[in-house]
Amino acid sequence: MNQTGHYTNLKAVHYPEPRRRGERPPGEIFLVVPFPQPSSRSGHSHPLLNPSPPPSPLRPAPPATPAMAWRLPPLAVLLLLVAAAVSPLSSAVRPVSDAHRSVAAELFAASPDDLETTYEAVRTFKILGVQRDKGLDGKACKLAAHTLSSSSSPAKDLFHAVKIAGVLGCGVDAGVYDDVASRLKAVIKDTNSLLEFYYSVGGLLSLKEQGHSVVLSDADSTFHAIKALSQSDGRWRYDTNSAESSTFAAGIALEALAGVVSLSDAEVDPSMIGVVKNDIVKLFGTIKSYDDGTFYFDEKYVDGSEYKGPITTSASVVRGVTSFANVVSGKLNIPGEKILGLAKFFLGIGLPGSAKDCFNQIESLSLLENNRIFVPLILSLPSKVLSLTSKDQLKVEVTTVFGSAAPPLRVNLVQVLGSDSKVITTDSKELQFDLDNNVHYLDITPLKIDVGKYSLVFEITLQDSEHETVYTTGGRNTEAVVVTGLIKVDKAEIGISENDAGSAESVEKLDLLKDTKVSLSANHLQKLRLSFQLSTPLGRTFKPHQVFLKLKHESKVEHLFVVPGSARQFKIVLDFLGLVEKFYYLSGTYDLELSVGDASMENSFLRALGQLDLDLPEAPEKAPRPPAQAVDPLAKFRPQKEIEHIFRVPEKRPPQEVSLAFTGLTLLPFIGFLIGLMRLGVNLKNFPSLPGPAAFASLFHAGIGAVLLLYVLFWVKLDLFTTLKYLSFLVVFLVFVGHRTLSHLSNTAAKQKTA
Repeated sequence: MNQTGHYTNLKAVHYPEPRRRGERPPGEIFLVVPFPQPSSRSGHSHPLLNPSPPPSPLRPAPPATPAMAWRLPPLAVLLLLVAAAVSPLSSAVRPVSDAHRSVAAELFAASPDDLETTYEAVRTFKILGVQRDKGLDGKACKLAAHTLSSSSSPAKDLFHAVKIAGVLGCGVDAGVYDDVASRLKAVIKDTNSLLEFYYSVGGLLSLKEQGHSVVLSDADSTFHAIKALSQSDGRWRYDTNSAESSTFAAGIALEALAGVVSLSDAEVDPSMIGVVKNDIVKLFGTIKSYDDGTFYFDEKYVDGSEYKGPITTSASVVRGVTSFANVVSGKLNIPGEKILGLAKFFLGIGLPGSAKDCFNQIESLSLLENNRIFVPLILSLPSKVLSLTSKDQLKVEVTTVFGSAAPPLRVNLVQVLGSDSKVITTDSKELQFDLDNNVHYLDITPLKIDVGKYSLVFEITLQDSEHETVYTTGGRNTEAVVVTGLIKVDKAEIGISENDAGSAESVEKLDLLKDTKVSLSANHLQKLRLSFQLSTPLGRTFKPHQVFLKLKHESKVEHLFVVPGSARQFKIVLDFLGLVEKFYYLSGTYDLELSVGDASMENSFLRALGQLDLDLPEAPEKAPRPPAQAVDPLAKFRPQKEIEHIFRVPEKRPPQEVSLAFTGLTLLPFIGFLIGLMRLGVNLKNFPSLPGPAAFASLFHAGIGAVLLLYVLFWVKLDLFTTLKYLSFLVVFLVFVGHRTLSHLSNTAAKQKTA
């Protein structure tokens, strides 16, 4: 910001994150004004959900110009301010809700044709309790039955087909299942591929879960064959020929080993079980984390075809670890905070943007909801905006990832930190529990906190010590809140001064919370001064994020200035002598408008202060021209200015008697025509006597009468084009019937001459 208060280098930020539902498109450039930038829907600003390799480094963006600042209307700035401050809070971790069900129904709306997507759809709907169309279920069962009965189906397709039949309860003949089981066992004997082991063992386990008798007789050898692909860091290889290890492969390997243990007819070697438990500990040693306690697994990047992405990789590990923990004795040595961190990671996704991510998110959360390691308990705030004016209570919910009630516990507020991480209070306050609404609450008035942003540190303690081996709370949880209130505006003054000493020629008091307007006048040798003070409900000096003064010329040219603030007041001085070029030497009337806004300020305002009649010198020859004003493309569709037109005075018409006399004269030719017919002795002696010719003759005369009637209608009613249209049809009709009539008369006359 330069000395005049204009922005000269607003930062432009380039976001390379992949787009998810509700996020900005990748590569979008937007202006950043000095308030906190909005985060993604998930609450993480990391490039985590990218299904492709990690993005390239940030590319620098060109600096913005002052015109960019001018194009930000104060009202838009206030709206952006609120959105920027609230969006990080609205993206907080919350349990699975109806919004996830709606998104799942939308993502899986189309009936998939492949087995894998079909299984992911039916499995997701079953977990969420979403009702599917019966016709779609029937189509899925038909697809599964066809795959199971086909002798050419690979292990992967058999795996998904058996899973679909298990979820939907499809009726499959026992003989078909026997054949599938024998084929899957044959694959296990002949393969050294981890994926083949995974699909074959998983298919057999699904058959067993559906009540079919399945036993893996060579379980020990299968267990050793899968374990042989493990690496020292807890990762797994896909086959014996693979040089690189994979975290995703570790997940499917653990799930396959769990299936082998379940299918075995005897106890698997306990020493091998202990080795795998140790591998799991090593695997969790590679887990990555954020500062907010979120944990996730990321695949080691090898190439574009093998990179899975954090969601898919983390989901694979969760499936493998929970499956293995459910079939072995004892408890896995995994810290509870890492299980809780994985739950926060999947909940932090928010509403996923793809069907694959939706399936991985929902299934992983369902496995974490019921597992033998630790059941994560999620602390969340129904509202992260607390009002001092309405005396809002701080409310906290502690539930499982699907919103189920937690066991008896205590929630204490142990620390309050300011936006600068400064400790506000360390007095521990226990929250009261509302049993009816399953919420913990606390009155914030005794905390003596002012408006602003705070980080609240909570500590959760389980009341029953036995639950500590079942549930994990993560110890301390930090949540960000915004405390709002009414800001007091005092000592607002505006005036015109003559010199730097500040001797005012005219000073007027302002009430910025009411519609008070002033009328000022100044020239280029004078200065405009505006000052006011802001204070919080506790009497402290308040510095909002946005304070703008806008001057708008009658020609629609706008100038936006930032009002700087000191420890005591906000004050701006506009020296018009130094601003004549920025004002393009435009004299005339300027509208004054002040906007003050902050996410913590409940009475943010956009106030019209009045008008300033500014007299500037004439523009020199090479002075800058005002920028062209944007043309509204919808202006041509708006109501236009009414056109006023006076028609000429009608000419004077003759008396009615004269008009009637001339109308009668027009009938004289017709009367003469009738007299002529009588004098000529016109008669009907030659009218045909035979029925056929007589009919054509009658139609011919009727057509002539219709033409005469059409002439009358043209005179009194019809226009020229309508008359010609009807006349064209009558002419064709008259030509036809007239030709027949005249032909008959000609033949009759020829016969009479011959006779």
